[in-house]
Amino acid sequence: MDITWEDGFGIRTEAHDGEMVISANRAGLVSLANILLALAEERSGAHIHLDEHNSLEDGSLGLVIERIP
Repeated sequence: MDITWEDGFGIRTEAHDGEMVISANRAGLVSLANILLALAEERSGAHIHLDEHNSLEDGSLGLVIERIP
């Protein structure tokens, strides 16, 4: 799966009162949109793992985005 990351992207995930909060700058939002578009073209079960060691800001909760039928 080809994903395009925008230069200068910043993405953070946190939990607040039982809700997942995703915060991102403009480049981060465009990068997330690129992930969603790429996953939309994949088979069911395709997924991507994001965490503080892979694309998210330090202290972020891990995030898995998965394509379902």
